[in-house]
Amino acid sequence: MKVTIVGAGNVGATCADVISYRGIASEVVLLDIKEGFAEGKALDIMQCATDTGFNTRVIGVTNDYSKTANSDVVVVTSGIPRKPGMTREELIGINAGIVKSVVENVLQYSPNTIIVMVSNPMDTMTYLALKSTGLPKNRIIGMGGILDSSRFRTYLSLALDKPANDVSGMVIGGHGDTTMIPLTRLASYNGIPVSQFLSEETLQKVAADTMVGGATLTGLLGTSAWYAPGASVAFLVDSILNDQKRMIACSVYVEGEYGQNDICIGVPCIIGKNGVEEILTIQLNDQEKALFAKSADAVRVMNDALKSVLA
Repeated sequence: MKVTIVGAGNVGATCADVISYRGIASEVVLLDIKEGFAEGKALDIMQCATDTGFNTRVIGVTNDYSKTANSDVVVVTSGIPRKPGMTREELIGINAGIVKSVVENVLQYSPNTIIVMVSNPMDTMTYLALKSTGLPKNRIIGMGGILDSSRFRTYLSLALDKPANDVSGMVIGGHGDTTMIPLTRLASYNGIPVSQFLSEETLQKVAADTMVGGATLTGLLGTSAWYAPGASVAFLVDSILNDQKRMIACSVYVEGEYGQNDICIGVPCIIGKNGVEEILTIQLNDQEKALFAKSADAVRVMNDALKSVLA
């Protein structure tokens, strides 16, 4: 199975690295517009094979989309990353044109591929990819909810002082500092509600830390994070290529689910070989419903900025 990753920056290269050493795909193509950059990253990853024991072939190319032909999954990380003080929303004007061009190019050579969107603002870029291509909605997936949920589970595990893999938790809504919704009410530690171990004050802090998780790292690093985003993409790609049918929070196109229409937003999905195979409806309480509606309104405002690109 073949995966193409467009954008060989920190997130794209980390994604290629994780996919390779986990043996998720037999071939990974890393593409970038900067001369020699993807080739160097690919060669560096390949030179890990004898030490980490993988057999994935990693190929780097400079802006030659013909090398991406017949990709089962294409991951789009293209665009500029966030800088300190910059919101995901401020990236719309810059990244929209880049994403639209990338998607058109990859579909020329891989018309049946499933597209995973990473570029920010991710919900809006996912919507742009769907509307500009006319692809079936199951084949365009934004990965933000996976990353947000991973951060949520990490903060919960730190508060509980327990292993993160024993903690379940999900973040829905928009992939933004003010639009995501960590579902503290439904989070659990080995099946037991975390509310039995953590105070409401602590849970509110966990939720708040989760919502600014990306901004916190941007402030510390001077640019967007890459280890967790790269691993989150690989997790999603694994569920697609190996038909895992995992329940994952992803940004997908909704048509009536959760009371919303004509928008891409984070909701729990079953992800398998066909991409989005089902959108699951979980019972939200009144407060959560109100937060979700507010989140959807905020994402729609961002989508309005795409009118000139989609015209």
